Amino acid sequence: MGAMLRPPPQLTVSEWAERHRILGSRASSEPGPWRTGRTPYLRAIMDALSAVHAARRVVFMKGAQVGAPLAVDTPIPTAEGWATMGALIVGDTLFDEHGRPCRVTGVSPIMIGRDCYAITFDDGECIICDGEHRWPVWDFTNTEQPVARVLRTRDMLHRVRIGSSKRYRYAIDCCQPAELPDQDLLIPPYVLGVWLGDGSASMNHISVDEDDAEIADHLSACGVEAQVRLPRWRKGRCANIVIDPTFRLVDDGVTPARIQHRSRFTTWLRMLDVLGNKHIPAAYLRASHVQRLELVRGLMDSDGSITPDGKRCEFSNTDPGLVEGMVELLRSLGCKPSVQFVASRRKAINGIERTLLGYWRVYWTAYREEPMFRLGRKIARMRSIEHGRPFKSRRRRIVSIAPTESVPVRCIEVDSPSHLYLCGRGWIPTHNTESGNNWLGYILHHVPAPVLAVQPTVELAKRFSRQRIDPLIEETPVLRERVAPARARDSGNTLLSKEFPGGILVMTGANSAVGLRSMTARFLFLDEIDAYPGDVEGEGDPIALAEARARTFGWRRKTFLVSTPTITGLSRIEREYLASDQRRFFVPCPHCGTMQVLTFERLRWEKGNPRSVAYRCEACDGAVEEHHKTAMLAGGEWRPTAVAEDPHTVGFHISSLYSPVGWLSWEQIARDWEAAQGKPEDLKTFRNTVLGETWQESGDAPDWQRLYERREDWPIGIVPAGGLFLTAGADVQRDRIEVSIWAWSRGLESWFVDHVVIDGGPDRAPIEQSSMGSRHAGTWASLTALLGRTWPHASGARLGLAKLAIDTGYEAPAVYAWARRAGHAQVVPVKGVDGFNRAAPIAGPSYVDVTEGGRKLRRGARLWTVAVATFKSETYRFLRLSRPTDEELTASALYPAGYVHLPRGMEAEWVKQLVAEQLVSVRTRRGFARLEWQKLRERNEVLDCRVYARAAAWIAGADRWTEATWRDLARQVAPETSGDDAPVPATPERSDDAEPPPPSAGVLRRRPPRGRRVFTPSYLR
Repeated sequence: MGAMLRPPPQLTVSEWAERHRILGSRASSEPGPWRTGRTPYLRAIMDALSAVHAARRVVFMKGAQVGAPLAVDTPIPTAEGWATMGALIVGDTLFDEHGRPCRVTGVSPIMIGRDCYAITFDDGECIICDGEHRWPVWDFTNTEQPVARVLRTRDMLHRVRIGSSKRYRYAIDCCQPAELPDQDLLIPPYVLGVWLGDGSASMNHISVDEDDAEIADHLSACGVEAQVRLPRWRKGRCANIVIDPTFRLVDDGVTPARIQHRSRFTTWLRMLDVLGNKHIPAAYLRASHVQRLELVRGLMDSDGSITPDGKRCEFSNTDPGLVEGMVELLRSLGCKPSVQFVASRRKAINGIERTLLGYWRVYWTAYREEPMFRLGRKIARMRSIEHGRPFKSRRRRIVSIAPTESVPVRCIEVDSPSHLYLCGRGWIPTHNTESGNNWLGYILHHVPAPVLAVQPTVELAKRFSRQRIDPLIEETPVLRERVAPARARDSGNTLLSKEFPGGILVMTGANSAVGLRSMTARFLFLDEIDAYPGDVEGEGDPIALAEARARTFGWRRKTFLVSTPTITGLSRIEREYLASDQRRFFVPCPHCGTMQVLTFERLRWEKGNPRSVAYRCEACDGAVEEHHKTAMLAGGEWRPTAVAEDPHTVGFHISSLYSPVGWLSWEQIARDWEAAQGKPEDLKTFRNTVLGETWQESGDAPDWQRLYERREDWPIGIVPAGGLFLTAGADVQRDRIEVSIWAWSRGLESWFVDHVVIDGGPDRAPIEQSSMGSRHAGTWASLTALLGRTWPHASGARLGLAKLAIDTGYEAPAVYAWARRAGHAQVVPVKGVDGFNRAAPIAGPSYVDVTEGGRKLRRGARLWTVAVATFKSETYRFLRLSRPTDEELTASALYPAGYVHLPRGMEAEWVKQLVAEQLVSVRTRRGFARLEWQKLRERNEVLDCRVYARAAAWIAGADRWTEATWRDLARQVAPETSGDDAPVPATPERSDDAEPPPPSAGVLRRRPPRGRRVFTPSYLR
């Protein structure tokens, strides 16, 4: 009886994992039972989380991990073209399910001998993967309410169909259109598409129907010359469109007529290697969304059709290479094309038996909201998405899962927020994950108690539940017995809450104050804390709010804080680690036995030859090879390197240099380092994810004298040739208003155009002084006049201000009153806030005017919040960019994106003010470090104005414009010509009395608002 009443032995987390934890391929590159011996450095971290350990706070600062296997020959779409899973390396650019670029951050060794399966989709695509691979699917068991789930291949085996019916159970969403930058293409995409569809393979002629002669107008709109001809030999209603017509001259006996005039279009086709070899060039397959769509429209206008009911678009062609390229284009645009081969057959045409050659037919569903044509008669047939079934046309059904011969497989990790990436020729979303959750499993099974798991946002908490907690429970038998299935009645198992005997696991986001204070919890799991907001809904720090919920449990509480670090001085995980005992993992040298911490500085290799990499011992300088790591890790131990402020806090830090053999190798780390040179963002990613260290923002002010000496030869008050539109930033002071005008172009290249100082405070009548002359007027009247002023462009056009951002830090009511009168179309009141927010440097607008009842007025003043620290760092980074040499400029080299141009007339004082601050690290009252911009000089108005002008460009949309918008702005500033075809020279406008001419360029054209759409249910029609 005594033996029966004796409590079970207290296990540590690592012991529990060894006994019970089962890893799927999602949690590890080596699925199966958990083996702590593979990663011995994790044992101490897990044991510190055990209930028997005295630590109350465990801090883990780490790098990245790896994920789930596909066959090594699986094609993967990348930003440069196609690659195979086996050829991917860290740093390659893939796409996530939204079409956004993401980077490979980890790769696993190639694994053999695994159970493999072939998954076939309803569009014919087939993917080979192992049984543990996870897929984000829709489960249509309940066809009325399909459920989003993440399932293993093995879980879906033998469950493809719903019961004995013919309906398929699982479907995967098609990807969103791939986001790629605009390409500098030799031939406009629409023009090339029309020629590829029905153009002559050897010349510049295109066959069309007489009714489709409007294609010539569309071709002309693309900037090429196109003529419609009706040849004498034509049959039926066939017509010819000739692009860039060739004029054949009479042979003069000296020069053959055939080379006296050649078509430029034919020359371009020859340069693209498509003349006599029709195919879609690689540059067009990886062009921007708009460019790829225009290419499809060209193909469809000339060789495509749409069914009379508008349900299906079709493209038919006899060239398999062209058909394959069309399918890839459609899939990269988020469509689900199917291909059908129509065999050759005999058919009677006009009473004559003829043999029709076989051809391929590509068909898919599209909607009027994103038309696949330019031809009016074809667009008219397209139906609206309101009358379609996008849930069917935008999803791929899984039609079969069959065991297949085992093949080598491999897994990768990507840095997309959802851990999804696209695979296969069908651009199919598939999964990639991080390591498992042994501590949570230990709590659920061994130490039942209330648990609060906090992710950066509520949305990420939902993903965390679906993609990590649900698999943890399903894959571990002892947990599956304790947590009821979600479909059971009164199971207590919901998306954000998992009840189990003796406790409950609640998941929430750090952006929800209600979620953080909703319950008391003994255990806190705070994940990726560097992504938490600084202040949650005005109630304070989310970590402090979460830890307040655990104080009820006194000494029995435990908090696990884990994250990849970010920026020095702002990183929460760095702050928590520095307040701990700062434990590092010491390993022995295989030659002399000296215990040491692996550091990147001791990793040595010949430049350009990462294969020669070796680690140099800090004691004997012996070369440590990769194969030595297994024994080194087994003999390693954690040692504290500092005294913790709180004796109950322990901290651990480890980098990817400790990755076991077969995971991230030292050679790959060396390759990543060399590839990141000269790219600040890549260096930051390398330091954060590979080394697990914070990134030091460079806030040292650039040398003002160097900037002053590099000024360029154009007069102040003139917009140089590269500037396409203007924004201004206004800084309101007690006795003056200062305004800087900046011109912008592609890649945020900028030019300082003018600086206006309006003397006098907001309530006085001042004298305005600038390079444009002098005017006597009230302060706000002068500022209003500035909104209507124009500046001459080097081409002869005149540019007005697209946006003016004005600071509300001083005399905010007066600024709001003026902004209200001026209107929000051109004036943007802004308020600067501290801190770095790179994901969203600007928030708003918020409405500051209210009625007597407290209701906000949407027609009143609007306030935008600007993270000035972000734009100051960006400005300093742009100012440090190197100017191309004269030889490079002569060879048509471009200035780097973001380069800042300063005119010869810019005063030294203005240059000093542009670099009047520096970024420093200061200590708070609690002793924590944070980054802060501090003045080097008393005057910094030019820098503030630059930041506000940059914010105005961001609000106008310059960071998000497509190439079409930039082309429109470039056309507006196209050089004007006088009678003798010479450009009209630009001179500063200095007349005080003349009315300023209206702007002729730099105008941001807005799309007309789309009318309200009214949907009528079918039963009311």
